[in-house]
Amino acid sequence: MAGPTAAQVDPTSANETKGAPANVAANANESLSADEIALYDRQIRLWGAQAQERIRSASILLVSLRALGTEIAKNLTLAGINSLTIIDDEPVTEEDLGAQYFLREEDVGKPRAQCAIPRIQELNPRVKVKSGGSLQDLLTKDQNYYTPFDCVIACDHDFMTLCTINTAARFANRPFYAAAMHGFYGYIFADLVGHEFVVERDKSNIATKVGSETTTRSVISVSSKRENNGKTVEVVKKQEIYCPFILANTSKLPPDVLGNRRKLRSVPALLPCLRAIFDFQRTYGRLPGNNSDDIREFTTTATTKSSELQLPQETLRAEFLRSFMQNIGAEIVPTAAFVGGRLSEDVINVLGKREQPIQNFALFDGDAMEGRIYSLYSPPPEVALAADLSGMAGMTNGLGDMSNGGASLGNGSGAGTSNGVANGMDMSVGAQYMPTNTSIDFANGGFAPGIDMGNPSGLDTSQQPAYVPTNPQYTPTNLQYTPTLPTSRDGPVAPGSNYSPINADTSNGTQGVPAGLNNAGPTSAPANQLHGRTVEGGPVTGS
Repeated sequence: MAGPTAAQVDPTSANETKGAPANVAANANESLSADEIALYDRQIRLWGAQAQERIRSASILLVSLRALGTEIAKNLTLAGINSLTIIDDEPVTEEDLGAQYFLREEDVGKPRAQCAIPRIQELNPRVKVKSGGSLQDLLTKDQNYYTPFDCVIACDHDFMTLCTINTAARFANRPFYAAAMHGFYGYIFADLVGHEFVVERDKSNIATKVGSETTTRSVISVSSKRENNGKTVEVVKKQEIYCPFILANTSKLPPDVLGNRRKLRSVPALLPCLRAIFDFQRTYGRLPGNNSDDIREFTTTATTKSSELQLPQETLRAEFLRSFMQNIGAEIVPTAAFVGGRLSEDVINVLGKREQPIQNFALFDGDAMEGRIYSLYSPPPEVALAADLSGMAGMTNGLGDMSNGGASLGNGSGAGTSNGVANGMDMSVGAQYMPTNTSIDFANGGFAPGIDMGNPSGLDTSQQPAYVPTNPQYTPTNLQYTPTLPTSRDGPVAPGSNYSPINADTSNGTQGVPAGLNNAGPTSAPANQLHGRTVEGGPVTGS
């Protein structure tokens, strides 16, 4: 007996394809075959045939195939995407065999992706699984490389590499996920740029209002439909806006957490520890090791990050610091299964435009068996500028006339300017903007020269043109940049090597260390240092 047609399984309106990635939207109207409906029957009953059609048309770029990437590749292949491109040219090691079940002993010394792809392909012959080359080549690609993909996922890379990939994906207007695991601990970060989705729920007696719900989420439209059983379901269309990884790393906790002592005390110490790792990677291009200097600097940085997040002093305890540092860089299959499964679930929801996506930083503590999601949001430069412009000038259909400054904005891209800055615009330090025809320095996380990564809101606009979007959510199609590898005094270096970040003052003679840091470590250690120093709860060692 033939299975039901796509229309019979999911009667959802076709107008939900509006705003979807180009590849998905172009193929969303292609109906599933009877064989596909039979193959994906159980998941179609979960998220509907129309969502499955979008998933079937999606192309995914996965950067890294360690334990976490292995889980993601398995989940997305079984879900029935169109194609999976994997970038991982690192040689297989004996340690990989303990957590990556697509690898065999005879693969040691060969490229990871090359060895795993044939075995991933066996899971679902309908999915095209292929290699995308090397990470070093990827870091030299511009945004055009990312355009064919509907989602970009990067796992277990250093902070600046993740920021580089995130920036390119954002310029291509493609959803981006970053994730990593450290033993029992892991995180997921999502930058979906501007994502629309639909939530179906039982109709309430309290009417859902169109408008802003939170700083990042708003309700676009509300409708209702009647189920076959006579039940009325409310269909709510929402939009989430996101910021890039490099801004989320310096963002404050959301106001509802900062204003509630109980919620603030429940923020796990994992959050400042992860931020400390990001800072350590940005400085040294590697993870902290189990030596006294690294332990001392990591502990100092984690303490600073905890203070910046306004967390109570008792949040960061010696026991947790010891446990976390012992887990750094380790791969544990159960953690990979949980974090990889949660990320894959969110990717499927985003492709299908169903349900609330992650906003925007998810934490998993396998030791405490708990997971939390925090919205660490700072307005990206283009959003902040659009908000400033809307308050300065009457904007009508993207066309504004700034009579005081004499700037005329046409299609949000042309402006009467002086030295690249629109007349009448306040571009003093603290203003934010998006450059157009400039060369983006990827060694600085994909931001234009003049942006201090430690303080993204304080910009030097004296030499850069201003990009004026027509509205906060725009699709940058005409922006060109030239990505470069991180550099040292001796020229380009491979990812993972020590390097001197752009805009870092190394006049103190320390290679690869920004101003204010010293390779010898701080001259004085806070009371809660590791490695033999007295901390709250008693003295500990670095082991």
